[in-house]
Amino acid sequence: MNTQSAPTTSTPGKGNLKTIVSAVAAIVVIGAIALDTKVVQIGSANDVRQQAFSPETFGAEQFPKIQADVEKRAVAASDLAAAIAADKKAAGEKYGVATSTGPVIPVTLSGTFGARKSNTNEMKIDGLPPETVVRVQTGPAVNGTDLRDATGTIEFGQFTNQIQYQDAGSAINNEMKKTVFAGLDPDQLDGKTATVIGVFKLINPKNWLVTPVKVDVR
Repeated sequence: MNTQSAPTTSTPGKGNLKTIVSAVAAIVVIGAIALDTKVVQIGSANDVRQQAFSPETFGAEQFPKIQADVEKRAVAASDLAAAIAADKKAAGEKYGVATSTGPVIPVTLSGTFGARKSNTNEMKIDGLPPETVVRVQTGPAVNGTDLRDATGTIEFGQFTNQIQYQDAGSAINNEMKKTVFAGLDPDQLDGKTATVIGVFKLINPKNWLVTPVKVDVR
């Protein structure tokens, strides 16, 4: 006896229902993505490229402020030397900005440039004890973060990490070089009189390494 299976037929509309459900689900997903998507105009405050830290921009913005502050607070070298000799700690607190390794002090130097060595020129300063050695950074390399730390307004907490903090200091030094060293030939300074305004970190009272914000050669 032969038996034959009845032909299988699909329920009308079932395929169409699946298609409709899939389409609705896709629309819901796309709508959710659209709601979660924020359109950012290029160049606006929300543009990530605008928010990324730029050392060059930071240096260009900050150096003029630092320069003006240092010029305003700078102490004549002879007065500063006398204050340091009387009480180093008190002099640092009165004239300087505290850092973890010593106060950064603004100073005005008037004297004569001497021999050049390792990116610095020595300077003989009127009214300073002869045992006090003063060197002025004249490039091309400028070391340290004294300019960054000179005002006390630039702090580590303003930056994402230590690398950014260091880059900020380097960028300020670079901006200083563009501004202060333009037209200055350090190899021709020996024997020339000048007025220098700058900062140095008070560690050794008899050894000042000054980073300038202004150099007037006569």
